[in-house]
This record gives sequence, C-alpha cells and structure tokens, in this order.
Amino acid sequence: MHALIGWFENLVTATFHAAFLAPLFSYLHSAVDYVTEPIAWALPFFGLFILIEYVGLRWVARHHDPGSETGRTGASLRDSATSVSMGVGYLGVAGLFHAASLIGYSAIYEAVPWKLAADAWYTWLLLFFAVDVLWYAVHRFSHRIRIAWAAHQAHHSSEHFNFSTALRQKWNLWFETLAWTPLPLLGIPPWMIYVGFSLNLICQFFVHTETVDRLPRLVEFVFNTPSHHRVHHGSDPEYLDKNYGGILIIWDRIFGTYAEEKQRPTYGLTTPVGTHNLLRLQFHEYISIAGDLRRARTLREVLGYTFGPPGWSPTDGRDPS
Repeated sequence: MHALIGWFENLVTATFHAAFLAPLFSYLHSAVDYVTEPIAWALPFFGLFILIEYVGLRWVARHHDPGSETGRTGASLRDSATSVSMGVGYLGVAGLFHAASLIGYSAIYEAVPWKLAADAWYTWLLLFFAVDVLWYAVHRFSHRIRIAWAAHQAHHSSEHFNFSTALRQKWNLWFETLAWTPLPLLGIPPWMIYVGFSLNLICQFFVHTETVDRLPRLVEFVFNTPSHHRVHHGSDPEYLDKNYGGILIIWDRIFGTYAEEKQRPTYGLTTPVGTHNLLRLQFHEYISIAGDLRRARTLREVLGYTFGPPGWSPTDGRDPS
C-alpha cells in the first residue's frame, strides 16, 4: 500500500505541482500500517476457532445425529470453505477500498481545524461509540435499501451459522467507505478509524455461533451476543430486519429493532441462492436489480427497484422515495 500511495503522490505533485500536499502524503505514509494490522493479527485465531468449532460440531453430528451431514449442528465443509474463500476475497478488495478511503479521510482530517489526540482516552471512547452507532446505521440501511442489500446479502447467504459464517463478507464496500466520513470530520485520526472498525469486526466474529447459549442477563441487555445475532441471521418472518447491533445491542433497543430469540432460526436468505459459486453469491442481486430495471415502466418503479426495501414490487403501495 505504501507503493500505491507513493505512486499517487508522484502523480499529483508532478501533474499539479502541489507541494503544499506534502503534509497530507506524509501522514498517509505514517498511517497506512494501521489500516489492516488488527485483522491480520486476528486471522490465526479466527482459523483456530473455526477449526475447533467445526471438529466439535461434526463430532456431535456423528454421535447424536448419525446419517446426517450437518444435523442440528450447522456444520458443512463445503459451506465453510465457501465462507472462508469469500473472506479471503474480502481482504484483497478491502485493501483497495481502504487505500482509496485513507486518502479521502486524511484530506478531510487535514482540512478540519480541530484534531483529537490519539493518545487521549476520550478519543478512543468516542471512537468506540461512534463506530458502533455508525455500524448500526450502516447495517440497518443495508437491509432496508435494495441497492445496499445487493452487496450485504452475501453475508447472509449461508444456511448455516458458525464461526466461518463471520468470514462470508461482501466484496463491495462502497457504502461503508462513505459512511465513515463523519469520523474524520470529528477530528479522529484516520488510522484510528481502521483500528476501531477492525476491532468492531473482530468482536463480531465471536457472535457467529450456535455453540453458545444465552449469556447472563446484563450481558444480553447491553451487548450483541450469539443469541441476538442468531436472530439477525434468521429468515423467519418474526426475525427479519432485527438486531443490527455490532458490539452493543442497545441501539436496537433504543430504535425499536430488537427481537429476542424464541426458537432456532432458519438461516439464509428468504429465497436461497442454492450455489457455492463465489461470483454468483456476491453479485446475483445486482443482476436481479438490472432485470427489474429493464422491466420498469415508470420512474416510481425505477426508484422502487433500486432504493426500495428488498422484495419491493409496484403493487406494494409503498412510495420508495
């Protein structure tokens, strides 16, 4: 990534003779190492937890549900391999998005007159809550606006729910990249944004499991837990569009999107994709949107198919605008 920033720096300074941007590029070089480090450190632990859980689940399936590949345990080697492959692809794509967004965030940060100290406890506290509430907003938007759902649905495409499901990430990060722009506007150093977001994602890894039942009541009230997140991944009508929280579940309680786990969810999309093809899993909803737009006859239908909620149709009677 240093090479990419260096190439961009040479291009800009040679083309526009913009020597005044030297402080910006100096900051970029100093910050770039923080962009992916937390996730990189966590990868070996992710792999270890996935392996331990998978072996344990298969042992349970073999001894308590003989004759069934997955049984109630929700473990499938092919499904887990698909999820891990999507996670590997995410790392490559995220590197490109992060490189581009780091330039934008740094420009915003350098432009605002206020700067928060990276070594101050209150900056980290603000970062924690700001990232988590923004995650709630981004996550909710991604479930309710179809063009954003077209990217996010990839994460929900598995019909199993285990640690490997956490790695089933989307490859289109355009909306998240835009959504974090309030953070540099607050004066938070851009490198801290990536650290905060990475730590948030690392915490979310551990809520993707059926092996943990409910936790103590106070923990369940404040934090996102495996029980809460199982609800979020359910395609049952009573579970749809619930429990968007990242680390904290209090945002769902405040904004009316909380649902308690009543029975084991049915995981996956309401209309299963039925494939392990990575490209189809990532982009099939964009193809569906394009097909609907070709059939659209009015501006209302164009807006509805693009910005309405997933499943919107002209007969819904809902105004997509």
